[in-house]
Amino acid sequence: MQKTPSPLTLVAAAVLALAGSSTSFGAFAQGTSSVTLYGIVDVGVEHLNNVAAGGGLSRMPSTTSLVPSRWGLRGSEDLGGGLKAIYTLESGFAPDQGTFNQGGRGFGRQSWVGLGGNWGSLTMGRQNSMLFWSLLDSDIIGPAVFAMGSLDAYIPNSRADNMLAWRGNFGGLALGAGYSFGRDAVNAGPSPAGTNCPGESGSDTQACRQWSLYAKYDTPVWGLALGYEQQNGRTPASSTDPVFGGMTSSAKHDERLHLGGYFKLAGVKVGGGLLRRDNDGDAVKPRSNLWYVGASYPVTEALVLETQWLTLRYRGVSGYDSDLLVARAIYNLSKRTAVYTQLGHIRNDRLATVSVSGGAPGSNTAPGRSQTGINVGIRHMF
Repeated sequence: MQKTPSPLTLVAAAVLALAGSSTSFGAFAQGTSSVTLYGIVDVGVEHLNNVAAGGGLSRMPSTTSLVPSRWGLRGSEDLGGGLKAIYTLESGFAPDQGTFNQGGRGFGRQSWVGLGGNWGSLTMGRQNSMLFWSLLDSDIIGPAVFAMGSLDAYIPNSRADNMLAWRGNFGGLALGAGYSFGRDAVNAGPSPAGTNCPGESGSDTQACRQWSLYAKYDTPVWGLALGYEQQNGRTPASSTDPVFGGMTSSAKHDERLHLGGYFKLAGVKVGGGLLRRDNDGDAVKPRSNLWYVGASYPVTEALVLETQWLTLRYRGVSGYDSDLLVARAIYNLSKRTAVYTQLGHIRNDRLATVSVSGGAPGSNTAPGRSQTGINVGIRHMF
């Protein structure tokens, strides 16, 4: 009787095949290696009105301002014959408090090692989902304090533990696939950074699994991307075992399908797309469409103006929709340092309580209230 090989067997075979494909690779090859220390420190102050807890709120958001703060190490070693070893360790932190983000993980943004060559890269560890790569160029505003993450908190957290991933670039075409044996290992929820879904279960092999795919095509003036991701839930071990997000069975799925694109014309970049979600864990509003369109214009070499409109529409239920309008100005004092200001306004339907800010918890509105926010800050890259 023929047996179907396990995922672990297939991974081992792939790694051995890739290593063997290098004609000059030896067990003790001493290739050139490089290590890069890099990071971003980004701190802003925001003010929001119409906070449900009472009036206005002024604060330094911990999760993100213009972009999330992080520091990391990335490196590679030339193994010969076009093969190289690669790795990245990246830690997210809250500069206003000096604490780790991503549920307190030491390297919560990325922590992986792998092999790379002209066939692409095969990597293992905590890393970005393929959904992340599909959104990268069409989402003009990105992971800012007033952005897509305000409407779907998972988007700036689209990564998973225990992931095996392959990505390759072939001319203008980029392809990728990822599979997580257990998408989370930190109970820091309920939040996308820690959902109490450790997975890798011997009794339920589908619990907490996650897989994703993407395909992207770029030219010098336009690009298109398609991405898909599916997350599995798990069955609680007891009545005191929380499963965040309502994903109380491995048969329940949270799926996101993204189609996006961009074009460039006379110095202006315009990007937009649709993020369609089907979430079995939400009994009230499981189906939604998130549409977005934005533009970026470099007024001068130093000054960049950007704007984006986003609308979240739930299918089959009324009263929970939200519209978000964002504008920002970034002034680059140097190649590494910039100051900025951001404005955001959200309009909520009668039952929605979404905050304009995704920078930290505690700023939701009362049902049906609109909210305006302003954020100013400084970003330094090293």
